[in-house]
Amino acid sequence: MARTLIAPKSKYPAARSMNGHRPAYDVKRIALAEAGKLKIEWAEREMPVLRLVRERFAKEKPLTGLNIAACLHVTAETANLMLTLKAGGARLALCASNPLSTQDDVAASLVRDFGISVYAVKGEDRKTYYRHIELTLASRPHITMDDGADLVSRIHSRWSPAYEQVLGSTEETTTGVIRLRAMEKEGALRIPVLAVNDAMTKHFFDNRYGTGQSTIDGILRATNLLLAGKTLVACGYGWCGRGLAARARGMGAWVVVTEVDPLRALEAAMDGFEVLPMREAAGKGDVFVTLTGDVDVLDVEHFKAMKDGAIVCNSGHFNAEINIPGLKGLSKKARSVRPFVEEYQLKNGRRIFLLGEGRLINLAAAEGHPASVMDMSFCNQALGAEYLSKHARELESRVYPIPKPIDDEIARLKLKAMGISIDALTPKQSKYLNSWQEGT
Repeated sequence: MARTLIAPKSKYPAARSMNGHRPAYDVKRIALAEAGKLKIEWAEREMPVLRLVRERFAKEKPLTGLNIAACLHVTAETANLMLTLKAGGARLALCASNPLSTQDDVAASLVRDFGISVYAVKGEDRKTYYRHIELTLASRPHITMDDGADLVSRIHSRWSPAYEQVLGSTEETTTGVIRLRAMEKEGALRIPVLAVNDAMTKHFFDNRYGTGQSTIDGILRATNLLLAGKTLVACGYGWCGRGLAARARGMGAWVVVTEVDPLRALEAAMDGFEVLPMREAAGKGDVFVTLTGDVDVLDVEHFKAMKDGAIVCNSGHFNAEINIPGLKGLSKKARSVRPFVEEYQLKNGRRIFLLGEGRLINLAAAEGHPASVMDMSFCNQALGAEYLSKHARELESRVYPIPKPIDDEIARLKLKAMGISIDALTPKQSKYLNSWQEGT
């Protein structure tokens, strides 16, 4: 379906960018904005830390004069990050980091009600996805924000003087950090990048608690499946896999973990999960979830061994974790049996059900992470942008961790918002911990 890039009607005077012009956009339908605005307000209730950062940004304007281009999941939680950056003085352009993760009503509200350029439509095809990335980069950003490294990759694949003004980037997810570290190792990275994903207040909570809950939410919304008594195979035992395995067990599932890392496999075993190679787990599982950031985690040999009616889905960033072309090659026919559920009938008569086209199931079929989790993740993004605005010229073209003082401050603010107090070291305790002379 063709759409024209247009600006909102004049009856929406709020929909103007900071320079007084209406923002360009490509969203499904501006008329959806009212419902999106309500979603944004609802999410804000559970994002008290980001709200505190926004209040400070509104007073100090640390991002004044900066263009920020963001390629993130266009959700109500992301909208609150955008409003925080705008409060800090930034000019913004936003596109989706996954074709199925956009909340169309939220995208419309960001344009109509807040004057932010958004290029995102749920279900957009590959051509449109990359056109939206190009339109976002046309804003000539000083800072980019990525969830999967697509903006940074695009910039570097066609580097020109037009990108010389880019100060740096922030990266939200494991897959993106893996790509960026590969670029750094090869000497291809031209800008400093803050690995938001590696902040303790991001991966410890977002990946474990957020992915654990929202992945199951997406599976259940798509299938209406009872997990109790089913065998769920968690493919990977990083922070996301840990969270999924714990929550699936809590709902009564038998959980099997597959891993390539011996330490993570040992941890899974010590946590009480069965650990198997995928070739053995393939014949036991009822539900398979990939959470690795790698390709072909579920491959042709695994599909051949699966039970009739096995359900497969992905909670990693890219759908390459499941060899979908291989699955299609094994199949004699396919059909859509429910929203976000495709049935593939194999030539041996067995059926395999693929959820959400192999895209992020928690965003394809559900609403992604709870706002209270994204509160911390997006604080890291906002404070990371502020840090780059001040220090980017001092940094080398490398992938850096979020500075520990930022991580600690976010944790402190979150505890405060939750009404939790903690102890502080006494001077004697601090001295003891910072000396080597003290013994037994």
